[in-house]
Amino acid sequence: MSRTTLSDLGDARMPDDDEQSGDAARGLRQAVPWIALVIGTGAGALLSVGAFLGLYVRPTSDDWCALWKTRDMGVLGITSDFYLTQNGRVTNALLTGLLYSDGMRGPKLMPAFLVVALGAGLFLLARAVLRALRLPFPAAATAAAVLVVEALLFFAGTRSYQVLLWAPATISHTLPSVLGVWAVLSAVWAARSSRRWARGAAVGTAAALGTAAGMLSEPFVAMSGLVAAAAGVLCLPRFGRTRDRFASTWCAAWCLGLLVGLVLLTTSPGARWRRAQQPKEPLTLSGVGEAVRDWYRIWETIGGQWAYVGALAAGVLLGLAVSLSVRRPGGGGAGADADGAGSGRASGGSFRVAVLALPLPLIALGSLVAAYGLRSGYGVDGWTYARTWTSFVVPFLLALCGYGAWLGYRLGRGLVASQAGGEGDGEGAGRAAPPPGVRASRLAALVATGAVAVASTAALVPAVRTLTTETVARSLAWDRQDARIRAEVAAGRSEVGYRPLHIGSLAEPFFTRVYEKDWAARCTAGYYGVDRINRS
Repeated sequence: MSRTTLSDLGDARMPDDDEQSGDAARGLRQAVPWIALVIGTGAGALLSVGAFLGLYVRPTSDDWCALWKTRDMGVLGITSDFYLTQNGRVTNALLTGLLYSDGMRGPKLMPAFLVVALGAGLFLLARAVLRALRLPFPAAATAAAVLVVEALLFFAGTRSYQVLLWAPATISHTLPSVLGVWAVLSAVWAARSSRRWARGAAVGTAAALGTAAGMLSEPFVAMSGLVAAAAGVLCLPRFGRTRDRFASTWCAAWCLGLLVGLVLLTTSPGARWRRAQQPKEPLTLSGVGEAVRDWYRIWETIGGQWAYVGALAAGVLLGLAVSLSVRRPGGGGAGADADGAGSGRASGGSFRVAVLALPLPLIALGSLVAAYGLRSGYGVDGWTYARTWTSFVVPFLLALCGYGAWLGYRLGRGLVASQAGGEGDGEGAGRAAPPPGVRASRLAALVATGAVAVASTAALVPAVRTLTTETVARSLAWDRQDARIRAEVAAGRSEVGYRPLHIGSLAEPFFTRVYEKDWAARCTAGYYGVDRINRS
């Protein structure tokens, strides 16, 4: 009799534990959207400030040259000038001419365009990925992850002004990533289209955009080329992941376009002139060693910013939201496809291992190529040109977010499985619920993840405050000086005084003692239509 009583007592305790497990999963399912809303609101507020700061952007450094050349030469004239005498970046020159064709209006609107275009592209790309994996799409968590990644990209680095607000840098190093995201989206949409011509058009567009990118940014060429080549190999039908060759063909077209654009750039008269200013040294082991040291310094700088962990935390939140949204009626439906890549053709273990293992080596190799190029083009201090890091910081942040999503999904699956085990329904039916200590550790890890995401966003506030103060203060000082100079020019002065107004570690007039070598001063004089400017 006592034995029966003990058994009954043991059975009576189990529903309590299972009920607690189910309550935990249901509570998280309700809480995650609100946590995502808080994180997304904070990151979105910072991005809104950055976009609004575009209205306070004023000319500096390369702006002076772009303004007067576009005004006096026109769009085609400045494009020809870049190809023949500057650097050969035809796409860069064309976009520069278009952006500055109405004075500073284009550069002022550029930050808002970058924030919206990159955010919308990443959001739609995440939706497409989840749809391809037959997983639910939690809009709030996805938006939060995208906004955190954007905020980290623009504000966590050492050159926020250049990466977001300075048009010459954003055209060369931020815009290419936006172009790449939307190019991939166009391929996804073409693959889903029922129209046969859509795929051919997408392949042709990939070749054209790749050619344009090849004449826009060398670091982006290296990074996107490596990623496209790896993706093209993985998507070959012989590996069983795809039914046809469209994905591999699209990747091949993109890489071919990059190669064509790069050849056009490097063989241009402007590129030859630029190389003559600092002849490249022969490739030696010591030179490679110096490039590796520069590469290490770059990643030491990036790794020193702990806020980048926020991308991982935002990914965990996204993965958790996805796993908690999966419905498992009777053990079938979406739940059958919810583990990693699902089932059927998308369930190859070796394919998942490759997808998880490849991003970091590719990013490391792409950044090493960029470090070598920076050293060759700018000398021993080339690695400090942090605006060029954007081409590999973007995939780095996306990889962190992706790894976090995978981890969050696995954690969420554990919680849902414990709930299913207690309820006796669904995929986890009959499975013993995890011990309370395991469930508590999972919940603690998820709470810590939310805290890290919030903290990483909050850590960017001082940088945004400093950026705001410096940008607005300079705009007010620049407007006063500009009004004075224009009044002097209107009075017939052929020489005017100019006081350098530095911002964002960029060159201003009088950065060198020899006026003939001071391109910034000469471009400023050309902008105001005077023979010379003098330090005031």
